[in-house]
Formats: sequence, C-alpha cells, structure tokens
Amino acid sequence: MTPFASIASVAVEFPPHQVGQKEALSGLTGLGGPQFDRFGESAGVQTRRISLPLSQYGELSGFTEANDVFIATALELGERALLSAFDAAKVKPEEIDIVFSTTVTGLAVPTLEARLATRVGLRPDVKRVPLFGLGCVAGAAGVARMHDYLLAFPDQVSVLLAVELCSLTLQRNDYSIANLVATSLFGDGAAAVVAKGSGRPSTGPRVLATRSRLYPDSEEVMGWNIGTNGFQIKLSTEVANVAEKYLGEDVRDFLKDHDLTPAEISTWVCHPGGPKVIEAVEHTLDLPEHALDHTRKSLRENANLSSVSVLDVLRANMADPPAPGSFGLMMAMGPGFCSELVLLGW
Repeated sequence: MTPFASIASVAVEFPPHQVGQKEALSGLTGLGGPQFDRFGESAGVQTRRISLPLSQYGELSGFTEANDVFIATALELGERALLSAFDAAKVKPEEIDIVFSTTVTGLAVPTLEARLATRVGLRPDVKRVPLFGLGCVAGAAGVARMHDYLLAFPDQVSVLLAVELCSLTLQRNDYSIANLVATSLFGDGAAAVVAKGSGRPSTGPRVLATRSRLYPDSEEVMGWNIGTNGFQIKLSTEVANVAEKYLGEDVRDFLKDHDLTPAEISTWVCHPGGPKVIEAVEHTLDLPEHALDHTRKSLRENANLSSVSVLDVLRANMADPPAPGSFGLMMAMGPGFCSELVLLGW
C-alpha cells in the first residue's frame, strides 16, 4: 500500500475577550470616528476574540510587555488546543512522535511546543519542528509538512500547533493604511491538528498531494518590519491582485497533475484573507456560489487568524464532510509571497 497521511482531528481555541467590529478599531489603536469606519465596514468581520480586555491594550508599555502577554496567552490557548485535538483524535499525548508549531505574532525561545511538552504529556524524545515567518500560509504549509513526514514514517502520529495573537502586534501610534486595515481584519486564536500515517487507523480525510509556490518579486506584498516597537505590518493592496494573477493557474496545473479539474472539487478549504482576496479566489477559479461559505463564516465570526484561520475552515468542513470519494482542496497564501495547496480525499 502506498503510504499516506490522514487528518484525524482539528481543534480551535480562542481567548475569552470578544469584541465587535465597531469597538475594535478605536479600542486597539486609539483611533475612532467616522473617518475610520470605512475600514471596519469593508473587512467582512463582525466579531473577534482578543487576548486582553480592550482597556488594557493602551497600557502595554511596548514590545517586551506585549510579547510577555503573547507567551502567557499562547501557552494557555496552545495547551487547550492540543489536549482537545488529542481527545478528538482518540490519541494519547505519549503517542505523538513529532510536533510542528507555527506562529508569526510573537517570539519565544524555548519555543511554544517545547514549553508545552511536559504540560500536555508529550514524550521526552518527541521530535520538534518550530516554524516562524510563514504567516497566513502556515496552517496549510504545516499540514503539508506533516504529510511529508508521515510518508516516510507511516506508523507514526504528528501534531501541528498554530497560535496567532494578532491583536498584540497592532501599533497604536501607526496611522498607516496597512495598520488600520490590519486592525479591522485580524483576531486571535490557536489550533491543533493531529495527523496519522497510513499504518494508523483514522476516519478523517487523506492528504493526497501538496504543492508549494513562491512568486517572483513579491517580497514586499506582506510581512513585518520588526524593530523597537515590535511587529509593524507590511500589507500591500496587491494581495488580491497576486491571487488573481497566479492562483488560478497554479490550482488548475496542480489538479491536472492528479487528473482533476476545479469542477471536481467538492470542498474548498480556503484561508479567509479578506473579502477582496476571497472574491479573487472565487473569480479566478469560477467557484460555485456557496463554495466558500465556511471561509466567509470564519472571517465574519473570528476575523483573520493568520495561520489558524485555514485550520478553522478545515475544522468546519470536517464537521460537515462531503460524501465518501469526494475531493477537497486546502489553500492559503502568505509572506514570501507564496501559496500552499493541499489535495484532500474523503
């Protein structure tokens, strides 16, 4: 039998502080009023969860204090997500052979999965692969890298931990369009995904193939300027245009290599980058009207969670699975500028 990986479970956890879109912009940046309302109204976000009560964001003294909050909150959410994913997959923590972790909204050395290993009961000899800098694409890329590993070790079990606390990166004295757009768009959350090799029983979708793409001359489309004040967002208006220019051809070529077309994909697990990006994906792939309903719902209720978002969409699709024999495509784009495609089979 050809080795493969299957997704056994996805768990998503959020901090307790929920805010509406109208209060988020003024509360997180100190800005407010009709001149800024257009950012919130066009983001496709209604509510989100954030790491602190709104009143405490103005009290953060700078990057050091914000990063301390990041570590404490990330460990709490990460522990909850991992334990929930283990329980849903019916695996014990000591069965995990390798843990991938990703974040792009805080820094921790030792990394998050190392700090959580004893807390959640991982074995002392568990392999660790921390990833940093992939941003929004990291949820799909992490699933792809778990698949790569499990092809070589089909009797093993892998877990991916993604934690993104975007609210802690927002710059209160940055009045740029990019920071205002980011404030209207991003939220906080954590996700964990358990994947099993083909030597382990699992009822979840199989990962059939993956593909990574880097796009030329696009390093400035999305990313961070990292300095004294922490993470300052770089976010170009070209994100939707890049998706429109490259993603359709990439998806069609990828599917063609597996004797498929977009019309044969019943489940689209698309990262909710924002309304314009979602519309660009729909247009370039000529998707049916309700193909990205789970994507829009995740954006509307939770905001863009960077690497966690596509995993939230995956969780929703696994809770409402297509018929056996159906195909799905998981896709995300992020800093690089890049994309990751993951072909799924139910």
